[in-house]
Amino acid sequence: MAQQQRMVIVGEEHCGGGEDRELTVRKTTLFCPGDGLEAYDHRTGTLAFRVETYGRGGVCGGGAAAGDLALLGPEGEPVLTIRRRRPSLHHRWDGFLGDGAASGQKPLFSARRSSILGVGSGAAAVLVDLLAPGAVGEFRVDGSFPRRCCRVVAVKAAAAGGGGGEEEEEVVVAEVRRKVDEDAHVVMGRDVFVLWVRAGFDAAFAMGIVLVLDRITGDEIDGDLGADLTVASSPV
Repeated sequence: MAQQQRMVIVGEEHCGGGEDRELTVRKTTLFCPGDGLEAYDHRTGTLAFRVETYGRGGVCGGGAAAGDLALLGPEGEPVLTIRRRRPSLHHRWDGFLGDGAASGQKPLFSARRSSILGVGSGAAAVLVDLLAPGAVGEFRVDGSFPRRCCRVVAVKAAAAGGGGGEEEEEVVVAEVRRKVDEDAHVVMGRDVFVLWVRAGFDAAFAMGIVLVLDRITGDEIDGDLGADLTVASSPV
């Protein structure tokens, strides 16, 4: 099998080894979307990331705005800051490296709802663009984050056969799905879910997208959840 190409966005240290990675993400408080998240490495059981909310007595502060989300490493070091851009019709959020939002740093990436249509349907319909100098990349989220069934797809241009210009090539780089209790074989509630990350892809960036999805779509779901208890398998 060909070695997976590494896709470093936040940092080399978040791209792991040559194997796919699974994180178990757990909400630690249910009062507000995005508040209190912890992500554990499925293989080792160690804490990989946690989330603090600026302006609510967390460890982060300084010039950060109330409502900013801080993705922290296992030792509490700032990895990403997520901030809503205002005004914004399409729920646009920016991601900054470390605590860069407080120091006036330019965003590393930007995410937005692709359309104001379908609000409340549970469909993700979110587009993510890289904004760092020299960075080229576009990502699309397909599926429903509230139902814990969505995929992050990297979209890139590839040369078309026969000299016909370029065509888009799509690769699934991360996936959110329901967590299954391996002993009881029972699907767990939506407050605990799995984030699968393709080998070589930046897990911190994938977590940043999860935080944006949690803010944009929340946990609002129309319809019955019963049809969504089937757990998606990891892409091959």
